[in-house]
Amino acid sequence: MTTRTIYLLSSLLILLLLGSCSQSEPEETETLRRKSPIAIAKVLHHPSDTYIKIIYGQPYKRDRDIFGQLVPYDNIWRTGANEATELTTTHDIRFAGEKLEAGTYSLFTIPREDEPWTVILNGELGLWGDFDYQQEHDVLRVDVPAEQKESVAEAFTIQFSDVVDDSTNIMLQWDQTEVRIPIAFLASGSGAGE
Repeated sequence: MTTRTIYLLSSLLILLLLGSCSQSEPEETETLRRKSPIAIAKVLHHPSDTYIKIIYGQPYKRDRDIFGQLVPYDNIWRTGANEATELTTTHDIRFAGEKLEAGTYSLFTIPREDEPWTVILNGELGLWGDFDYQQEHDVLRVDVPAEQKESVAEAFTIQFSDVVDDSTNIMLQWDQTEVRIPIAFLASGSGAGE
């Protein structure tokens, strides 16, 4: 082999190695679009073996006016940031007094000023925000009161209150607003608790 042939083969080998090590530009994924961290609220009711989990994007106040400004009143809200918030329950429950079958649902709200909020569970999953929300896929709509608190919640937070007498509350808190959604666990084997 000549020196020139060895040089060309070596150059070709180096180019092949460099080409296999380089990475292409990453495609935009939902993960890259997220501006807020993902959070999870969960509760387990042992007597009925019911597990409820809520996955949501957790935006922060950051000196902004939230309800009525960043989140307009009387409009559908994804109830968090990023993807639409999703609620999963492993068994049937009562959601603000209404029967909800086991399953996974997108959770939306309609914030209102000085009036009860509308909480919506929708059958479509995997939605980005509320952009593709369609009312015809609603499974449940309930109205619950919103309260104004003295303290300010910097991060939008969803949490469960302690389980007492087979019930709990889903608490939505952000800025000075708190919304409580009552949840009742149905006795195991009761069917629907009707």
